[in-house]
Amino acid sequence: MSAFYVYQTLKTCYFKPRSGALLILFINPAFSRIREGTGFQTYMSIKLILALLAISGSAGIALGYGLRFLIALGQRGSLELEIKQKMLEAKERASRLLTEAEERAEDLAKESLAKLSERETKVTAFAERIAKREEFLDERERNLADESEQVKNRENEAANLRKEAEALIRERRTELSNVAHLTEDEARTRLIKDIETVEEKSILARIQKLEATGRERLEDKARNILLSTIHRLGNAVNSETMTLSIQLPSDEVKGKVIGKEGRNIKAFERATGVDVLIDDAPDKITLSSFDPLRRHIAKIALEQLIHDGRIQPAKIEEVVEKTKQDVAELITKKGEEAAYEVGIVGLDPKLIALLGRLHFRTSYGQNVLQHSIEMAHIAGMLAAELGADVEIARTGALLHDIGKAVDHEVQGTHVEIGRRILEKFGVDKAVVQAMQSHHEEYPYETPESIIVQVADAISGGRPGARRDTVERYLDRLGDLERIATSFEGVEKVYAIQAGREIRIFVNPGKVSDLATHKLARDIALRVQDELKYPGEIKVNVIRENRVVEFAR
Repeated sequence: MSAFYVYQTLKTCYFKPRSGALLILFINPAFSRIREGTGFQTYMSIKLILALLAISGSAGIALGYGLRFLIALGQRGSLELEIKQKMLEAKERASRLLTEAEERAEDLAKESLAKLSERETKVTAFAERIAKREEFLDERERNLADESEQVKNRENEAANLRKEAEALIRERRTELSNVAHLTEDEARTRLIKDIETVEEKSILARIQKLEATGRERLEDKARNILLSTIHRLGNAVNSETMTLSIQLPSDEVKGKVIGKEGRNIKAFERATGVDVLIDDAPDKITLSSFDPLRRHIAKIALEQLIHDGRIQPAKIEEVVEKTKQDVAELITKKGEEAAYEVGIVGLDPKLIALLGRLHFRTSYGQNVLQHSIEMAHIAGMLAAELGADVEIARTGALLHDIGKAVDHEVQGTHVEIGRRILEKFGVDKAVVQAMQSHHEEYPYETPESIIVQVADAISGGRPGARRDTVERYLDRLGDLERIATSFEGVEKVYAIQAGREIRIFVNPGKVSDLATHKLARDIALRVQDELKYPGEIKVNVIRENRVVEFAR
């Protein structure tokens, strides 16, 4: 056991010289037996052992430090060798990198020298070309200087010759004046006077002949242009009538249209403003009105009612209102078709709608929209022949009567109303100038304004195009409605029976039963004072109270 403990002590002292001896003393079991006190011999043996252990511990400590010193020296030597090896490797690597860098630098230097040599060659060639060009320019400058000197010499010679010629001319004129005893101005005046005296009659005859020939030539050309334009446009002239007829499928439908005690006819006439004639033909219903728009609305509405079969006052009003909306769409369609037909684009949609309303307007029996389309074609042809602006001439002709679409609603002539409408919608000023002179209310400011006026005269002056008596008749009917509408409380006014009757619907809240009599009398007196007409006119004032309630 002691030998084993000594080995453990030496081992501990080698690795931990400072604490090896103390550790042996505490962990040795013999030390425990010493503390138990087993006898003197044992005590002496223990003491000897402890002395040996102390000696061996000291030797172990010294040996441990010696071994550690030797190991440290060995490790230090190995580190120095490793450092020296790494330094040698670093030097070799640095030498290798330096060699590579020197080789790369040598290659770059060679490339740079090659590029510099090439550039130097190019610069040398360019310098040679510049030198040759400078020599050429110097030679050219010398030649130009020589030529300039020659030109100056020639100019001087020409100036001297001119002076000599002028002096010679003056000398000759002086000699002629001395011989003729006349100055130059006197000789010129006498010569002209002698020529006028001798050739006066022939000159006057020539001038008159030229004037007559020129006038005849211009008139022939203008006549040919107008004839060519008229022949190229072959629009038919449709006669506008005051009535429209609707075929009835049976007598039963006829009875439905009339209604009980004529209630349906009265409601229809009130809603549409047309006069319904039942007994003129056995199987037809005739609609009479001077306003084409009313006639058209009434015709469509009545056809729809006959097709539906439910004919009563409420249904009549509903169908008439819907028909008015459909006709408004038709008006827009007519305006678009008219603009497309004459090749005009870019017009405002509201202006297109106003143009379409002219389809239901007549002038001296001539449909205004057809008249405007015809004028646009004529104006375009004339403008093309005369070299004027074709688009402006066509547009001015198409829109020349646009004021007639609202002249019954707005004060002023249709020309003035049309000017305001076109200016409101931003139409080109040249178009306004072209349309405003077709009745000579404004001066002709452009060639297109003259063309529009001529086109208006051609379209309206063709045989059968217009009827003066029809226009006067329509004006009288319009005046009847205008007079009646001017009174307070009047809602609707319709001139029917070819102008022999005025049907007036009043607001029952504003006009009493007693006031209707006075209103009818006042309207009749005013018609007598302001209008001229054959026979008599019936003034029919209608006041109707209608109460509507809903059961829920």
